[in-house]
Parts: sequence; structure tokens; C-alpha cells
Amino acid sequence: MKSSDSLSVEMAAVSECGRRSAQWTAVIFTVVLFLPSATALIDGLYCGTEICYDVLGVPRDAVKADIARSYRQLARKYHPDRFSSLAGETRESAHQKFLLVATAYETLKDEDSRRDYDYMLDNPEEYYSHYYTYYRRRLAPKVDVRIVILVTVVAISIFQYYSWWASYAEAIAYLSTVPRYRIQATEIAKQLGLLNKTKEKGKNRRSKEEIREQEEEIIRDIIKNKIDIKGGYQKPKILDILLCKIVLFPYFLCAYVVWYCKWTYRFTICREEYGDQEKLYIIRKNMKMSQSQFDSLEEEQRDTLLERQLWIKYNYEVYKEEQEEEMKTKMALDPRWKRYRRWMKNEGPGRLTFIDD
Repeated sequence: MKSSDSLSVEMAAVSECGRRSAQWTAVIFTVVLFLPSATALIDGLYCGTEICYDVLGVPRDAVKADIARSYRQLARKYHPDRFSSLAGETRESAHQKFLLVATAYETLKDEDSRRDYDYMLDNPEEYYSHYYTYYRRRLAPKVDVRIVILVTVVAISIFQYYSWWASYAEAIAYLSTVPRYRIQATEIAKQLGLLNKTKEKGKNRRSKEEIREQEEEIIRDIIKNKIDIKGGYQKPKILDILLCKIVLFPYFLCAYVVWYCKWTYRFTICREEYGDQEKLYIIRKNMKMSQSQFDSLEEEQRDTLLERQLWIKYNYEVYKEEQEEEMKTKMALDPRWKRYRRWMKNEGPGRLTFIDD
């Protein structure tokens, strides 16, 4: 039976062997893990395991003219159509060498690509950085991004402008059928003498359809010129399109800063009273409405908002609660809303029903 001292010595030896094995395992794992980064020539990047300078047969300090001259000579030599003149070459091998020569030339003819390639040769340890640099250049868009953005903005602006014109024409066509506006336009046309023409005779006589079409055109023109359409169907303006807003953004920004400074000085520092325009502006902000939405309100409705003094926050909160209660009352009395509530209570979307066969 072994003594306790000899047993301790054996266990210490085993522990030392295990420690050394773990150290060697860590070293081998580290070498294997970082082995690719120690090689300057990476397969799949540039000329692969070949040096592009050696492929073209030029030194690293060669100028563009020497690189181009060497490329032309080698391209003629290894062109697949001329491979028969080379001893020991097949069409496939000549084609592969031709592609390698072309790749070397593409790498070295561009200053930026050549600089990246030289950096890879001088710093082989930055393995992943070389991959990123190579594929970033390969996958980069060939067209200037600024041109793409400009073309996109112009296309959006054109579509925006013509869609606004379509909406405006639709609004004019609708208003010409509304009796209120049609009667007003007809009265204005009669006052201007546009609809009081004498009957035509002879060759100049027109059919009833032609006369009706002309009268409709006159009424539409009067509605366009006399009625101020606001909101989403107002007459489009060239300054409202996206392109003009981007170009004029510095001007609008400066104008806003000047306006804000004046507002602060007049109504915060000097404590001036609000005018009607300032009151309407505050009311619009309280109601969270855009300028076009607010302009689409009737004149009487805006007068009512001024009478209620809604530029004062407390008054607006009271008005908002009244509007919500009024809406709840209307929905409670609406037959369609009643049917919907009854359906939700009795059946609802989650209730299973079965149809008899």
C-alpha cells in the first residue's frame, strides 16, 4: 500500500501534466483560430493567392502606364481565341489566366483599390478588415447617391403636383353640381353677359349639346375664379411641392425663427393682447389641426371658436369635453350605432353560431 507522501507526489505530477496540456491546447486553438489573419493573400479577394503585381509582371512602384502596357500584352497572350499558339495551354487554362490578368488590372488601375490592396499586403493580420473593405467597394452603388435622391424627389414632386390638380378638378366638378354654387355661378354669368347671347342663325348655329357644354364650361370657370376652395382640395401651388420645400427650407427656417422671436417679444415680453389672427393660430394649435384643415372650416364656425375664446386653454378643454359628450349623444341616438351595439351584445365577432343542415 502506497504512503500518503508518494500519493501526493503522483497527484501533483498528474495535475502538472493536466495544466501543461491545457496550456498547449489553448496555444494550438489560438494559432488555428488566427492563422488566416497571418496570410496576406486571401483566397476570394483580389487576385486570390497570387500577387497582382506578379501576375502582371510589374513592381509595386510601377506607374499606371506600365501596368496598362503589361495588361495589354498579357491579355493578347492569354486571350481564349489565341490559346492555340501557347504551348501546353488549353482553352480553359488560358481563360482562367486571362481572367486573373483582368482581375489584377482592375485592382491596380484604380488608385483607391490599389491603395487598399497595398494595405492588405503590408498588414496581413487585419483579416476581417480586408474582407469588409473589399466587399464594400464591390457592392457600392455605381451611381452617385445624390443623383438617385434628386431623381426620387423630382418624381415624388411631379406625382404630388398632378395628384393635387386631379383633386382640384374633382372638387370643381363636384361644386358645379351643387345647387347653391351653381345658382350663384349662373347669376354671375348672366350679370357678365356670358349666358345672354342672342340665338344664332345660319351656318353659325350650334346644337343644343354644344351650347350646354359651353354653359357648363362657363359655370366651371366662374366657380374656379370666384370660389375660394380651401383645405385638401384647394388649387395647387408650385411652392407646396416637396422639391420646392426642400430648396426653400433655409428660407422657411429663417422666416420661422424671425416670426418666433417677434411672437416671443410681443406677447411674452411686452404682454401685448392677441389679435384675431393670433387667436385663430392658438386655437388651431389647441385643436391640433393643420393649416389646410383649419382653412376648410366655415367662416361661421371660426367665428364661433373666437366667441368661445378657445385660445384660452381652460375654455378649450371645456369645449372639447362638450364636443365629446355631443358625439356620444349622437352615437347613442344613431340607429346604426344601436344596431351595432345590439349585435355586439347578442352575437359579436367571438360568438359561434351553427347553421342547420
